[in-house]
Amino acid sequence: MMTEFVETAVVGGGQQGCSVAGSLARLGYHAVVFERGEIGQAWAKERWESLRVNTPNRTVTFPGMPYDGDDPEGYMPAREVASRLRRYVAEAGIDVREHTPVRSVEAPVDAPAHPDARFRLHLENGRTVEARNVVAALGGYSAPRLPELTARIDPSVTQLHTRYYRDPGSLPPGAVLVVGSGNSGQQIAEDLRDAGRQVYLAVGRHKTSPRRYRGAQVLDWLQLLPLEGNLESASGGRGDSPVLPGVSVLSGKAGGRDLSLGVLARKGVTLVGTVRGAQGTTLLLEDNVRAIARDAARAESELLRAIDTAIAQHGLVVPERTPVPPFDPSLFEDHGDELDLAARNITTIVWATGFVPDYRILPRAALDAGGMPVHRAGTGSLPGLYYAGLPEGGSVMPLLIASTRVQAERVARGIHLDNTLRHRSPAALGRLWG
Repeated sequence: MMTEFVETAVVGGGQQGCSVAGSLARLGYHAVVFERGEIGQAWAKERWESLRVNTPNRTVTFPGMPYDGDDPEGYMPAREVASRLRRYVAEAGIDVREHTPVRSVEAPVDAPAHPDARFRLHLENGRTVEARNVVAALGGYSAPRLPELTARIDPSVTQLHTRYYRDPGSLPPGAVLVVGSGNSGQQIAEDLRDAGRQVYLAVGRHKTSPRRYRGAQVLDWLQLLPLEGNLESASGGRGDSPVLPGVSVLSGKAGGRDLSLGVLARKGVTLVGTVRGAQGTTLLLEDNVRAIARDAARAESELLRAIDTAIAQHGLVVPERTPVPPFDPSLFEDHGDELDLAARNITTIVWATGFVPDYRILPRAALDAGGMPVHRAGTGSLPGLYYAGLPEGGSVMPLLIASTRVQAERVARGIHLDNTLRHRSPAALGRLWG
């Protein structure tokens, strides 16, 4: 069987992978995108029905395709992101091979069929493809993270990860416990409560912020201003780290609004402590609801102070600072160190415990001891290996859809640089300045 050669193979047909291929096409290069499912699989089929993107519609752009709708400050449903991505692929003529998983990527390549090949991709269908460049657009979170204690919970309790939650009506009758208070956990808890379900939320470390602040979106300030401090950490928040993890909790529902433990408490969601163990129908908790809420309020205050400082340093003309309501401990009650699921009629647990990265398809030499990619600003440790959709410099901001186009164009410029110098055509480097 003849081995196919492609200049650039992109693994992953989400917005990152398709945007890299589109950026390359704008520079005159052809890339092939290999997608395990459908274009935009995660947005189309692995999110709950009510989910809306957390950033404004104006940020949902792809290379050469700005937002062209009539509601730039609205928040589009997840399914619409997938639909727009499919339209982009069709209009840009991007070569996406759906339902074509990559089993492994080999490098270096012994006796390549093509002299320019630096990688060999082994596909699940048994075929092999050689490539000079590989772009791993797998995203940072590809496999559901579930704690080991799930195995110790009585089988009468339905358990599922957020990846498999669709809507309140799809769950068995009874109360629902959501474990984890990041974006997914709080949004799903609100979704269930708004549908009239009795909801418990087991809290965890997280950040919050107002949707808008001093005339702009907080996310705009984070993108546009250099702020002092590690305010959107990609790696903190575990163990004894004083740094809280992740992007601030917000909701794109109802035109975009704030979301926090206080908002959920006012809606009637019962807040309980962090889950630390399980036995049958009893969960063991850390009695920390008030402490978790206080930490989130502290981090929010630090973020807003950093924005204030940057605004002053740049001499920006913006509305005056609106006083932030002080932390109100009366909204939160420490629940105790146990939760009896049967006594509370909790029949379902939704685990909002995030995802774990899985880059095992890549060459071992490209990964660190923990199995994570070794890279700098999306350029891997092997020649010709690039990444799209990874955190950078301790910040998770590059994971937001608003950063997709910038990351894709940077990867494309790196591939263009390699190609023009290899073919001794430095005049073509001028395109990198456009």
